[in-house]
Amino acid sequence: MEKGKLYIVGTPIGNLKDITLRALETLRSVDLIACEDTRHTLGLLTHYEIKKPLISYYKPKEREGTEKILYNLSQGRDVALVTDAGMPCISDPGSILVKEAREQGYQVVSVPGPTAVATAMALSGIVKPVFVFIGFMPQKNKEKKQLLEQYVNVDASLVFYCSPHDLNDDLEYLHGVFGARRVSVIRELTKLYESVQEDVLGEIGEVVPKGEYVVIVHAPEQIEISKPEGSIEEQVGALIAAGVSKKDAIKQVAKANGVPKDIVYKKFI
Repeated sequence: MEKGKLYIVGTPIGNLKDITLRALETLRSVDLIACEDTRHTLGLLTHYEIKKPLISYYKPKEREGTEKILYNLSQGRDVALVTDAGMPCISDPGSILVKEAREQGYQVVSVPGPTAVATAMALSGIVKPVFVFIGFMPQKNKEKKQLLEQYVNVDASLVFYCSPHDLNDDLEYLHGVFGARRVSVIRELTKLYESVQEDVLGEIGEVVPKGEYVVIVHAPEQIEISKPEGSIEEQVGALIAAGVSKKDAIKQVAKANGVPKDIVYKKFI
């Protein structure tokens, strides 16, 4: 018996027209569609007049769902995996299934589609192309701190997904970690009320949360001091408050004042 194929299919992140011809062709050709929420996927399939058997595949039941899908593949059935929006495995279920399917010798085919992270970066207008995709932050502050502290000195924009009920708390926490960096808050990508709000962490104020969000914390600005003002400690503190990493702030202040970096470091500490 010939083994079935597993197709990883990208679906629209909002606007139903953002689906590829290949994705529609794949969904029409497979024997079975595994989806994060059968009701949500049914709406997409009904819109395009596609009728296929559906099975549920979501985060808390990934292991059980993986076994069910692998069994269908072993019986020669082709299976398409979709999530509620975007590409499976990217902050969505799917990675366990893909890993197991590959290890067991099944062919895994990617049918790419929209992703919120790439769409948001393109829409933000950030010139520097380097970014780190982090996705949803953990719920517990201890885990947030452990996650975020490793990116404080990274010279790149940081991209987060935020649910509406977490948005303001997440913005406040990001300000506490990264200081007054610029931030883009992008709402309802590809939908009717799509918007981009750019501001500074700590100054953006309370956002009335409606819809799903992508938050981009911009890379720290390299602010050069041409005429030093204030004490060395004040100069370093001002740069850090503007989003510059401690290491770079010390380096810039040392250069601007014509003193060794270790002296600036000792004074600041």
